[in-house]
Amino acid sequence: MRKLTIAGIALATAITAGCATTDQGALDEANATASSAEQTADKALNTANSAASSARSAQQTADRALAAAQAAQKSADEANERAKRMLERASQK
Repeated sequence: MRKLTIAGIALATAITAGCATTDQGALDEANATASSAEQTADKALNTANSAASSARSAQQTADRALAAAQAAQKSADEANERAKRMLERASQK
């Protein structure tokens, strides 16, 4: 009877240890998955930050191009006005 009790305790210990090992394996796998997800999130954040920086740079370039186009339009309008006045003066003579 004593041997059966010791065998039962040993079996219970082995089963409990097996469950603990399985649980530890599941925890290790979950930790690895969480770590991988965190790395993926960090990469995504870095990519988003880089894209935002590129967008800001593109916006600044577009703003400068728009300012240059507006200045060119103003110069063209002024040149057209001068040409119009010159033609009017020439036609009056």
